[in-house]
Amino acid sequence: MKKTIFNIVKFVIYLCIGGFLLWFVYRNYDMKEIKATLGQGINYWWLLLSMVIGLLSHFSRTIRWQMLIEPIEKKTRLSNTFFAVMIGYFANLLIPRMGEISRCGVLSRYENISVSKLIGTVVVERLSDLIMLLFCIALVLGLQFNLVSDFLSENTDFSSFAQLFTSVWTYVILLSIVLALRLLKKWFAKTSPYKKLKGLWAKFSEGFLAVKNIKNKWAFVLHTLFIWLMYFFMIYVSFFAFEFTSHLSLIAGLTTFVLGSLGMVAPVQGGMGPWHFMVIATLQMYGIVENEGAAFALIVWSSVNAMIVLMGLISLIVLPLINREKT
Repeated sequence: MKKTIFNIVKFVIYLCIGGFLLWFVYRNYDMKEIKATLGQGINYWWLLLSMVIGLLSHFSRTIRWQMLIEPIEKKTRLSNTFFAVMIGYFANLLIPRMGEISRCGVLSRYENISVSKLIGTVVVERLSDLIMLLFCIALVLGLQFNLVSDFLSENTDFSSFAQLFTSVWTYVILLSIVLALRLLKKWFAKTSPYKKLKGLWAKFSEGFLAVKNIKNKWAFVLHTLFIWLMYFFMIYVSFFAFEFTSHLSLIAGLTTFVLGSLGMVAPVQGGMGPWHFMVIATLQMYGIVENEGAAFALIVWSSVNAMIVLMGLISLIVLPLINREKT
């Protein structure tokens, strides 16, 4: 009961934060003008195609995850793994950063695999995705350096962030934490919680190191590339749903996708607010007026997350039905 209440409170808090950020981004826009912009016509077939492309990326992610799990345990059922992935995305919309734990818990239940091992495989996945994000950032900087540098200088104040790394107090605090942890380590090593954590760490490490034993490493790499290519095309094909963005190039799509991805880092549901800000600001660099960019961000974000909600609810219903013997 306490856990349920705690999760509800977390959901409400994150939703309020996300709602506030969304309001903050849109507070100065004339909603009547945005509605008028949307009233000019939207080709929903392109948005539907964007959703299908999104599903393809999730399906590829499912297969990639199976490849990591198989060396440490067994080959999981494709249906169970896919629905677990979709529930994970759905959970992220409820409580940010809970999706990875949720999908591991779901798959653990239906495939009888250690959650700790599964979490280890998910960490490998996220490291792979981080490498791809950094590659995409480098690609955009290489192709659009002047445009992006102007954008960052106009929209971001890095001075306070830089001071964090130049301040002596930052390193004093870090050194104090390290010394405190070293002093506590000997005492904590004698306690029963430490022994339990040590066992969990061993399972986690096994999952994390599974990447070394993947049967087809090139297939893993190709799935990673495919996932991110689909992420990019989700944004790019959405350009054609609106007359005012239909002329934008592949480079514009890549830049919008990458800078929008940076907005997704914020710990709010689906990047609510920060993603919109980054996309609107990026589109402005390519001559899209604010109200049009605001309309684009609102509709595209809503369509993508509507697909996640729909698939998440379907997964929650279907999983118990196809695993009746385990429920």
